[in-house]
Amino acid sequence: MRIVLVGPPGAGKGTQAAFLAKNLSIPHISTGDLFRANISQGTALGVEAKGYMDRGELVPDEVTIGMAKDRMEQSDAEGGFLLDGFPRNVSQAEALDVMLKAAGMKLDAVLDLEVEEDEVVKRIAGRRICRNDSSHVFHVSYAAPKTEGVCDKCGGELYQRGDDTEDTVRNRLDVYHTQTEPIIDYYKAQGLVVTISALGEVNEITQRAMDALQK
Repeated sequence: MRIVLVGPPGAGKGTQAAFLAKNLSIPHISTGDLFRANISQGTALGVEAKGYMDRGELVPDEVTIGMAKDRMEQSDAEGGFLLDGFPRNVSQAEALDVMLKAAGMKLDAVLDLEVEEDEVVKRIAGRRICRNDSSHVFHVSYAAPKTEGVCDKCGGELYQRGDDTEDTVRNRLDVYHTQTEPIIDYYKAQGLVVTISALGEVNEITQRAMDALQK
């Protein structure tokens, strides 16, 4: 299957993408991974992207599209892929359609993870991360540490990331509504959108997504 995963920040796209890709035996292609791989390998696109990032500028669509094209042409993606974070806007969605058509392929589905804005804010603004190990993540409401501000696993100090504050989260949601949400209408016009609730346990959401995709 060839799937695009969309949803607001805090919808759990990364977590669901990993589970779905494993269940469907297709590679999970995320924008973050594309950038990290190209920059660490020193590819021409990676060098170009790093130049923009170092200047604090947005990486142009054509650079992101080029990275995605290179990745989708790799042998492990011949039988399908799950795109997470790409396309990010309508122009990228149009470019993806052109790429797939040229390769004699098409998307099977666009999975839209739906979650209310207040829940997104609660999820992200409540996160607390250990200064000693960023993989030690807690949540003031859903997974509180035994002692406030102290990591259960190593005793390190827990802190709130600067981009996890309520104001920052609401700004990120505004960007999502302006730039990314329009691709849902773009794909609805092609009859590709499958919307599911992103509320509940991780495995419940994965099963919900699998059921919707199989239909």
